[in-house]
Amino acid sequence: MNYYSEQDIRDIVASVLAQSGAAKGPGGCADPLPVEISARHVHLTEDAVEKLYGTGCRLTRKRELSQPGEFLSGERVKIVTARGVIDNVAVLGPVRQRVQVELSLTDARTLGIQIPVNLSGDLTGAGDVLLVGPAGILEAKGSAIAAKAHIHMTPADAGRYGVRNGQSVSVRLQTSRPVTLEDVVVRVKDTFRLAVHIDFDEANAAAAGGEITGILAESRCNIE
Repeated sequence: MNYYSEQDIRDIVASVLAQSGAAKGPGGCADPLPVEISARHVHLTEDAVEKLYGTGCRLTRKRELSQPGEFLSGERVKIVTARGVIDNVAVLGPVRQRVQVELSLTDARTLGIQIPVNLSGDLTGAGDVLLVGPAGILEAKGSAIAAKAHIHMTPADAGRYGVRNGQSVSVRLQTSRPVTLEDVVVRVKDTFRLAVHIDFDEANAAAAGGEITGILAESRCNIE
C-alpha cells in the first residue's frame, strides 16, 4: 500500500486544478464560442449608394445578419484597382458615416494593394480602390482594410467569460486542423450577439467550414 504525505496530496490537488483551469478561458468559462466567417464586403454611405446605384436609391434588405440591425443587401459592387478586379462583392447595411471595404489579405494581393489589419471602423492607413456600380463609379480613397479578428459580446457575456471591452485574447478554432488565433479583440455592447468574426484567410488556415466554434484561451490586456 502506498502512503502519501500531506505535501504529496497538496501537489496532486494543485496539479489537477492547474490542468482543469488550463482548459478554460480567462474567466474560467470553457463554453465554446460561435465562430462566423466574414466574406469580403463593402459598407457604404448614403451618398455612395446614390452615386453607385442612382439618385434616390436605398439599400434593399435581402437577409438579416447575426448582429442585430445589420443586413445583407440585394446590391452588389465591383472593386477595381490598376492591377486587379474583384466582381460581385456584397454590400452590407445599414449605411455608415464612412465607406469601408473589408477584404482578406489574399484579396489585397489580387488587387495589387497594401492594406492594414485594423478593427472594423478604423481606417488608419487604409488602401485606395474604385467601386463600380450600375449607375456610377466611386473613388474610395482610404477605405480598404483587412478586418482584425474580434469577438462581439454583451456585457453579460463579457462577465461570464471574464473579459473586458478592448481586451486581446487568444481563440482556438475547433476544426479538423485546429489553429489558435492571437490578439483577437473583445468588443462589448448591449446590442451585440455573441460571435467570433474571422475572415476567409483565417478560416482556410484552420480548414474551417460549416458551423464551427472556438475556445477562449489566455488573454492579455489591451484596454484603452
